Amino acid sequence: MRVSVVIGCWVALMVTACAGVRQLPSTAHDTSQVGERTRVSADFYTMPHGRLHRNDQGIWELYVSGDPLERGVTNGMLTKELLDQQEAAFVSQIRELVPSRFRQWLLRGFLKFFNRRLTHYVPAEYQTEIYGLSRSASDAYNFLAPPYQRLLYFHGAHDIGHALRDLALVGCTSFAAWGAHTADGKLLIGRNFDFYVGDAFSEEKIVSFIRPDQGYKHAMVTWAGMVGAVSGMNEKGLTVTINAGKSDIPYKAKTPISLLTREILQYAATIDEAIHIAQQREVFVSESIMVGSAADRKAVLIEVSPKKFGVYEVENNADLLICANHFQSQPYLSDKKNLKQLEESHSAYRFERMNELIASAPPLTPALAASALRNREGINGVRLGYGNEKAINQLLAHHAVIFQPEDRLLWVSANPYQLGMFVAYDLKTVFSRMDTLSTALPVDEARLRIPEDPFVHTDTFENYERFRHQTRTLEAAMESGEQIDDTVLTGFIARNPDFWKGYFLVGEYYKKNGRYEEALRYFRMALGKEVTTEPDRRLIEKRIKQCERK
Repeated sequence: MRVSVVIGCWVALMVTACAGVRQLPSTAHDTSQVGERTRVSADFYTMPHGRLHRNDQGIWELYVSGDPLERGVTNGMLTKELLDQQEAAFVSQIRELVPSRFRQWLLRGFLKFFNRRLTHYVPAEYQTEIYGLSRSASDAYNFLAPPYQRLLYFHGAHDIGHALRDLALVGCTSFAAWGAHTADGKLLIGRNFDFYVGDAFSEEKIVSFIRPDQGYKHAMVTWAGMVGAVSGMNEKGLTVTINAGKSDIPYKAKTPISLLTREILQYAATIDEAIHIAQQREVFVSESIMVGSAADRKAVLIEVSPKKFGVYEVENNADLLICANHFQSQPYLSDKKNLKQLEESHSAYRFERMNELIASAPPLTPALAASALRNREGINGVRLGYGNEKAINQLLAHHAVIFQPEDRLLWVSANPYQLGMFVAYDLKTVFSRMDTLSTALPVDEARLRIPEDPFVHTDTFENYERFRHQTRTLEAAMESGEQIDDTVLTGFIARNPDFWKGYFLVGEYYKKNGRYEEALRYFRMALGKEVTTEPDRRLIEKRIKQCERK
């Protein structure tokens, strides 16, 4: 996911710069009537149509209201500094991963037509909201594209990135439980959003509370510059979360998934209404949309792709729905891409592990749901090494979220990853304050908070963080030809000794430097660990054969 999302952002930006949308929304007009931002304190800003406040766990709480333009302009003005930071994080990763101007030119030439009709598929309401938001975007990145076009195409980066065949897929895992599987019998939903675009990108999480002039009030876990929904719940207790499926490389952009799910969140109160909205939109990648409903007291998966549409719900009152990154509905059971995903990726492994965790636990509470989302071991408790995408907790999540739709309760993880405290919000209270236009900010329910994972204070976690940073150093050294002392390499592996990739990278370093005997030894050790995917395993076996021939 790390590479694919960034490349997706790059593709989107390059296409924008040379071909895509050039017209501003027809509803765009003077925005001066929206008002000015007032700074109450370093972490608290207000406007006539919104507030922004940072809570004691470092999560930003954003409230916006009004028509699409008012919401967008207010959002942009309140989050201007955060938006600058998010764009800087994107561009930094793009430059790191695609440094060659020639390769940039090739990408631009090949994909310049990709987004030429995107606005035909994005509702005018969200085009206008993105335009309002773009009024606060920096001009520093105009060499890529003007602000409106740039932010519009960022909304397709998730879709484009996970569709590129040779790059890592999204590794999100989610579940919905009710009936006998929860302590109170009520619907309980948990999800990890494993979205990584560099460390800086995940530093500033936002919980956005929106009171639109049309549709339902809703809350989303998001970041600056994003009006689409990846995790959210509305005032009717309808929730949405997204999990990527296996896609072909698309040839033109259609509706970004996050904007489809935002539309569901804003305009659907039941599962049937969510299905109806999803059926009206054309998408350009494959995605599972988990929809939970307080009214229906259950959850289903709406599985969309460019050519197929399916709805999956558990049978025989199973009261448990698990979602990883493969499809489960009837239209996809014989789909070649889906079957390949099941065979070669880590999706089926995480699916089985989540089933195992829930089956072995008492009936779920929000705290037990958080424990499952934080789990770092494999099936039967096998040691995977930290950062292995076979784990439910891959230690790269942008956020984790827990919903109790019938009670309108929402929990959001603070940094780092899903290890920080889960901050709780009672949406009945929050939306009531929004109705009365109270000057008070939406605040979390401290009595309902779920404590942080003690793992964050261990030497093991500190070693993992060092391992992550050293991984980049090692990869850069191999690229530049820089020599690394053997003791540094053994220390690198010692920081995460159960993870196959550390051994593989050291093997790659030795192979690149012609030290085939040492390389062979490390490749064999890598193969003895829990390798993430079948393509990874085949690559290690290929390297072993290459070294054996030397």
